[in-house]
Amino acid sequence: MKTNFIKFFAIIAFVGFSSCSSDDDSNSNPSDEITDYLPLSVGNYWTYDVTSEGIASRDSLYSGNDTLISGVAHKKFKTLEVLPNGFYSTSLKNNGLRADNGTVKMSGTASFDYGLGNPIAISISNFIILKESGVANEQLSSVSGTFSQTVEGYPLNFTYTLKTVSDGQVASFTSPNADVYSNVIKTKVILNLKITTTQSLGGFPVTVTVLQPQDVVTSTQYYAQGIGMVHTNTNISYQLQEFPGFTLPFPSSGSQTQQEFLDTYVVEE
Repeated sequence: MKTNFIKFFAIIAFVGFSSCSSDDDSNSNPSDEITDYLPLSVGNYWTYDVTSEGIASRDSLYSGNDTLISGVAHKKFKTLEVLPNGFYSTSLKNNGLRADNGTVKMSGTASFDYGLGNPIAISISNFIILKESGVANEQLSSVSGTFSQTVEGYPLNFTYTLKTVSDGQVASFTSPNADVYSNVIKTKVILNLKITTTQSLGGFPVTVTVLQPQDVVTSTQYYAQGIGMVHTNTNISYQLQEFPGFTLPFPSSGSQTQQEFLDTYVVEE
């Protein structure tokens, strides 16, 4: 079921996992670190076929330029599309990425207006998006916080945790579109949310939990050695609490799946 509320969950994840450098975009002091699983050199690019709820689209992601964030060299990733379609390309758009001791880290801040309220901003610093030596279920990075938004006239308070978890390594991986890759690392991006609202019932303010803490977004990303990200499977789902006499203007539950498949790429270390 594709609803505004599901889109809302997805956008929160995009914002939480995306950032744009406000620092100097000059070509100075590029990092000497490299990674085999996400080559960062300026000019590297990847195109992806995206499928979501039976709708096909396409994204183009590339490493655009060297940039300094808090005095540290990063590669700034960009997309040809003003608004990319896939979770992965949206996540990396305008991010500063750098390789550090077998990991890829992302830093910056983001503000995104998703059309249902005021923009929200989440700061990320040295957020690990993959680790070459990661083992299954190893947490890589985590960021937590709270914010409030009014959605369709309802004041909502959000408590979130965004984290990345290593999902292990496989010698061979066959993508759902039948493409085969060797030496693949898997990383999960997980967004956990709790939502409460305060309403007047019988003339008294009452705070109720409309969404118990749950993983509303789980995105599994597959990185192939010498190539980069080759496939992403993103699941978005939620189950709201039900209260007699109190109805939110959203479906009580929903789910959506999106897949991204690598089509073409050009990479240098």
